[in-house]
Amino acid sequence: MSALGALLAPWSTNGSTGLRSRILLGVVCAGYSVGAAVGWGSPQVAVFMGDFGLAAAALIAAVSCFLYARAVRGRLRPAWLLFSLSSAMAACGNAVWGWYEVILGVPVPTPSLADLFFLCFAPPAIVGLLVLAKRPVTRAGWVCLALDAWLIGGSLLTLAWSLALAHTTHLAGFQDASVAPAALSLAYPLLDIVLVSMVLALHFRRAGVNRSAVNTAIAALALTVLSDAVFTSPLLRSTYHSGQLLDAGWFAGSLLLAYAPWGARRGARPSARPGPPRAIASRPIAGSLAALTPYLAAAVCTLGILYNVVDGRRVDRVVIFTGCTVVLALVVRQGIMLLDNISLTQELAQKENHFRSLVQGSSDVIMIAAPNGTLRYVSPAAAGVYGREAESLVGSELSSIIHPEDLGRFVHEVRRFLAAPPHEEPTTRIECRFRSGTGDWLHVESTVNRHQGGLLLNSRDVTERVRLQAQLQHNAEHDPLTGLPNRALFTARVRQALGGRRSGDPGTAVLFIDLDGFKAVNDTIGHQAGDELLVQAGRRLQDSVRAGDTAARLGGDEFAALIMGDGTRDQGAREYQVHEIADRLRLTLSQPYRIGPSEVRVAASIGVAFAEPAISPTDLMRNADLAMYRAKAGGKDRVELYAPQMQADVVRRSELATRLRTALREGEFALLHQPVVHLASGSIAAVAAQARWRSAQGILFTPAEFLRVSGDDDRTAELGRWLLEEAVAQAADRARAGHPVAVSVRLSAARLLDAASPPGSIEALLTRHGLPSGALMIEVADSDPRVSFDALEQRLVALRRLGVRIALDGFGSGFAAINALRRLPIDVLKLDRNLVEGVVESARLHKITSGLLRIACDLGLQSVADGVDVPEQVLALRAMGCTHGQGMAFSGPLDEYRLRRALVRGEFPVPGIASPRPVMAGGSIPLLTGSHAETPVPPT
Repeated sequence: MSALGALLAPWSTNGSTGLRSRILLGVVCAGYSVGAAVGWGSPQVAVFMGDFGLAAAALIAAVSCFLYARAVRGRLRPAWLLFSLSSAMAACGNAVWGWYEVILGVPVPTPSLADLFFLCFAPPAIVGLLVLAKRPVTRAGWVCLALDAWLIGGSLLTLAWSLALAHTTHLAGFQDASVAPAALSLAYPLLDIVLVSMVLALHFRRAGVNRSAVNTAIAALALTVLSDAVFTSPLLRSTYHSGQLLDAGWFAGSLLLAYAPWGARRGARPSARPGPPRAIASRPIAGSLAALTPYLAAAVCTLGILYNVVDGRRVDRVVIFTGCTVVLALVVRQGIMLLDNISLTQELAQKENHFRSLVQGSSDVIMIAAPNGTLRYVSPAAAGVYGREAESLVGSELSSIIHPEDLGRFVHEVRRFLAAPPHEEPTTRIECRFRSGTGDWLHVESTVNRHQGGLLLNSRDVTERVRLQAQLQHNAEHDPLTGLPNRALFTARVRQALGGRRSGDPGTAVLFIDLDGFKAVNDTIGHQAGDELLVQAGRRLQDSVRAGDTAARLGGDEFAALIMGDGTRDQGAREYQVHEIADRLRLTLSQPYRIGPSEVRVAASIGVAFAEPAISPTDLMRNADLAMYRAKAGGKDRVELYAPQMQADVVRRSELATRLRTALREGEFALLHQPVVHLASGSIAAVAAQARWRSAQGILFTPAEFLRVSGDDDRTAELGRWLLEEAVAQAADRARAGHPVAVSVRLSAARLLDAASPPGSIEALLTRHGLPSGALMIEVADSDPRVSFDALEQRLVALRRLGVRIALDGFGSGFAAINALRRLPIDVLKLDRNLVEGVVESARLHKITSGLLRIACDLGLQSVADGVDVPEQVLALRAMGCTHGQGMAFSGPLDEYRLRRALVRGEFPVPGIASPRPVMAGGSIPLLTGSHAETPVPPT
């Protein structure tokens, strides 16, 4: 910024410094006026201050306007450059005047160079005012602007000519016959009249940019013109000399023009406190004065003519000519305005009809509220939207139709909106409930605008949208079948319970519930009945929990409940209380369900986990899930509390399952064989293939261990395929080496019916390795209730046609043994080791085992006792009629090398036989004798 700008701008950075700058300006002007009034103390000082003082003030104004014009951009920049040029002319005129009076000490000649500079003061100022004016947008506007300027100028010319100019011209003509003095005497007042006309005409048409600076500049020029008018009057012109009080007017006008651009810059910045602009209140007054300007000018012209008539003087031709042109200009202007008004009236009527049609035909309700909240207008759409006639709403309070719960929020939002600057927030949107004509509450969305200090509301009914959003929100958080909260909402409720004011309450518990036997319901009576059972179970669960608790359905037949703590610190009492609640839920859910005409029963396994300090919702729900699975593994239909050991077991099983998958890929499994011995002779009739896993850590796992913890059906199936292929391959190798002994492989019924294993896979395996018929026996367990007996029967019949022998494993431990004997093609019955272990000590088991062996003998089946570990068991089983045995009484599982040594030896010593008959491994094997036909089944 320039030096002058830096000097003036700090005085206007805020309200207090701006006030100080105006006070300083007033003090300087007042000091000059006082000095001029007292004659400055001496004639020499008075002449100097009257000439060079005015020249300095005009020069300051010229420099100030010039620097401001360089600092700003836009269409107002030329105006300030012209004001700078005008002030420079005034400074040069006063400087020439001082050259004659102060330096040369002679009177100023007439005309002189000073008159030329003074006459050049007005034209730049006039053009600058034209630049500041608001430019008309039509040709008629430009004509009206010229007519307004002439109306004002002609009126002032008439009045001035009648009062002084005619007399001045007459005196100048008598005193000097030349034209120059007369023209000079008329030039000053005529230019001042033109300047005053522009000032008055443009006062009501000035541009809105930097209005404060423009107003100050117009005031400065007006003060200068007023001083010029006083100077040109005949009464003062003859007695004027430099340093008089009149010079204070020119001095103040120059300083005010210098102050205008810099001192008023604060008006260009937005106010720190938002509010309605102050200019709004003055606009009606300004508009009225602008409309009255032509009539006031005509009145002034009339007064000038009447002055001559009343004074008895002859009306001057200049006055008559000027008055006629003023009247003619007024008539033309009124005609233009009349045509313009007719056009505007038609356009206004057309737009009014257009907007009335839009408002009345709009489906939205448009309301106008006064500043006090009274409704002044309501569009006809209110009848269709609110069910209330628009006339009944006009005059009522806006607050009377807003829901009381929404009124406070509505008022707060409206006050905030009205306090915000309009250019930053022209509109706002508020959603609340309005009372309808039926008394119902409608959800209404309103777009609010400012309107003459009040509000303009454009409202629409969004009740259906709100209901749809609420329904979508409900559907997203609730189970569609039972209506209970789903997993997402339940997790959110648990998170809220752990993070709320009861976050440290250890009594908060989560219950995970699983319906035992639900799958059987779906399989037996259909999924629709299963859905009805879930609905009834959800209703029972919801009715059983307390009001502050949460019941939820997590998916399938799994439910959950959140039991809020009661603030007690007695952990034992709280655990007992929650356990009682869980046990009551278990009994409630285990009651019979009435599904159509039938009655269905399911049980409930429940896991309970209590909140701990700093526990997360995910961990708490995981603990409850682990406890629920422990309840199912412990026999179902029970309640289990979470213990940290459960998580450790899960981690161990997960790690072991991971190592098991790695072991399958890296070949860490080994195949062992346990001999099956003929109890009468001690000969080896067959070998039972068993898998062992020697992990990288050196731990040897039995099948029961690693299959129980793997928990991966895919890995179990892969292990079963490996066991079968490896057993067949090694059996074929032994047969080629001269040891043709049969091998038995234990496979579950589910694996035999697995769709991943094609029906011809075992046949292809036997063909590939060249294993003869009867050399492979499949041991099938009867303890899997999920397997269809029809499909299993078809599968086993197909295997028997391939020459595969079938053994019923675990005979005597399951509930389907009789049905299996009746339907399945069985060659061998393999007694469960639990029967064998107690056959010596327990007379009851002795009788049961004896009966089972008698059944096998009557059906013509061979029998194998599993788990024969002591000689007493061998004697007892042989006495009962058992044909073969397998266990530690003869040999444990052997690797391939030890197995072949045993096969070379050919027999094991049998208790109770003095000298067993030697039987070579390659000879006749009793276990493999018999027809390939199906086992005869007695009629049922």
